[in-house]
Amino acid sequence: MLILGVSLMEIEKNKIYWPIDHLRMDIRELIDGIPVGVALISPDLRIHAINRAMESLTGFNRKEAYGVPCRYIMKNNLCTRECPARNILAKEDQISTEGDIINLARQKVPVIINLSPLKDHDGKPIGVIETVEDISLVREFDQKIQGPSNYHNIIGHSPQMEEIFKTLQLISQTDSSVLITGETGTGKDLVAEAIHLSSMRAKGPFIKINCGALPENLLESELFGHKRGAFTGAWKDKRGLVEEAHQGTLFLDEIGDLNPLMQTKLLRLIQEGEFKPVGSVVTKKADMRFIAATNHNLKEEIEGKRFREDLYYRLNVIHLELPPLKERKEDISLLSYHFLKKYTRANQKEIIDISLAAMQALLSLELPGNVRELENIIERGVIFCQTNTLEMKDLFPNNEHKTPYPCLDEDIYRLSFKEAKDKMTHEFHRHYVLSVLRKSRGNISKAAAMACIQRQYLHRLMKEEGIDARDINLKCE
Repeated sequence: MLILGVSLMEIEKNKIYWPIDHLRMDIRELIDGIPVGVALISPDLRIHAINRAMESLTGFNRKEAYGVPCRYIMKNNLCTRECPARNILAKEDQISTEGDIINLARQKVPVIINLSPLKDHDGKPIGVIETVEDISLVREFDQKIQGPSNYHNIIGHSPQMEEIFKTLQLISQTDSSVLITGETGTGKDLVAEAIHLSSMRAKGPFIKINCGALPENLLESELFGHKRGAFTGAWKDKRGLVEEAHQGTLFLDEIGDLNPLMQTKLLRLIQEGEFKPVGSVVTKKADMRFIAATNHNLKEEIEGKRFREDLYYRLNVIHLELPPLKERKEDISLLSYHFLKKYTRANQKEIIDISLAAMQALLSLELPGNVRELENIIERGVIFCQTNTLEMKDLFPNNEHKTPYPCLDEDIYRLSFKEAKDKMTHEFHRHYVLSVLRKSRGNISKAAAMACIQRQYLHRLMKEEGIDARDINLKCE
């Protein structure tokens, strides 16, 4: 293993072996000169030494870190499941992986972690050397060049979604209950799964139950399990979803539809981590994170005595309100191209674009079904489309929707600026500019030439209409 040009063999040659009561000064200087964090960990998984880079990364100085279990100094999402240092000592192997550590200021830092065993002259493992490299700038650069935000398959670049992404990153290393609210089709289930996948329980199960989809008499058995003979048809013992979710995440969708009796039993589970299968007298324990979602206004449900207030506050430790698409119109274009790519592949077609008229129609829709409704429209369009561009007739084959900009059905880029302006309303500028930019593949000089206007004037129009690179969806990659 090489640590930026310094091999473990070279370090071992300088007689780093346990017990290291007095780490040699030249060895200290050696590891201090390495520009990534380095920690020497003893067989009982305590910090023996760290270098300057590790001090800067974690916020702990070497005196504070000395003798402290490594999981408290280099807190990361790997420690909660299976200690990598312990595995190194047992298997005498090497590990290289990406993860996140939480520093002394409670900030999450993305890092590359490398661990390798330190061995004595007989080849026996006597400790672990760990290097931690901060890749925050790399992650930040990747996000910028990727364009649209994408957090565990949740897509959006609107200010509202960027705030959601920031919140998800902050809560990922906690184990607190989360309540997700929002209209139907806003992606509450995707957000719940994203929380699980970025959490300390990511290797555990993610179990989902729709509280409104099952009859009341079956919901308790489905959630908590049952014993043989507990009711008619219970011919054998059955594990419930709570037991399946042990050491993972339990997602309770449509929590507002839960009946009062089940609310009481769920409250006990959240407060005490205990439950009883139907027909059993034995109390069982369960360890899990709770995420709940609803499109109901739970405060109104509480006022109407239909939902327990104490259960609400147990679930509502962290609250995420997902905005409807009508409040983040700028995400419609991104989502449309994402779904176009998805269903073009699924249907083995070669559709690479969405016409401007079709896109304007999508932007003008109310979309009460939000992201789910938009996805269905694009999927239908891909099925009907016979060319390489999704048109109005593909999205709305029965003419159930008319674009408010009829001129956009034409090849508008064939017109000069003056000719096109004479045919359209005061809303002309934005749609014309988008059209020529799309036709020119985002080349502003070519777009200005098409429009027969000066490049500077086109720049001014773009500025006035708030058009930037993210508004120009040219191709579906």
